[in-house]
Amino acid sequence: MTSPTPSHFDLLGGDDGIRTLVDRFYDLMDTAPEAAHVRALHATSLKMSREKLRLFMTGWTGGPPIYVERFGHPRLRQRHFPFAIGARERTEWLWCMDRALAEHAMPNDTRDVLRVRLHELAEHMINQPESSDNSRVLHTHESDRTP
Repeated sequence: MTSPTPSHFDLLGGDDGIRTLVDRFYDLMDTAPEAAHVRALHATSLKMSREKLRLFMTGWTGGPPIYVERFGHPRLRQRHFPFAIGARERTEWLWCMDRALAEHAMPNDTRDVLRVRLHELAEHMINQPESSDNSRVLHTHESDRTP
């Protein structure tokens, strides 16, 4: 009898691995000048963003569907529509994620698959034309600024 193929969630290190990946991603976003525009879309505190991405990534990589249980279907594009996401923000988001993935211990083929899927996802999130100045901000409260 063969063992089941481990999920990406398992290959990333389970909950602890996802938490480490997400924390590194947001640490980079919070400190790197290369991520200044995408960082500006977030609340001052990244605590809620970290938690929501951790929950989403857990289910998205094959772990327990915690995000869906708490918030329903992710509807990522719809949930992010209030935020002006153009090519620059996509590129900055991917700059952070690519570095977090590169630093995280996992099989290289897993990293490659995740990188391709995350690049496709980030491309799908663009909601601004290429020529936009991306200055649209629709937030009224800090708690509203959680992509």
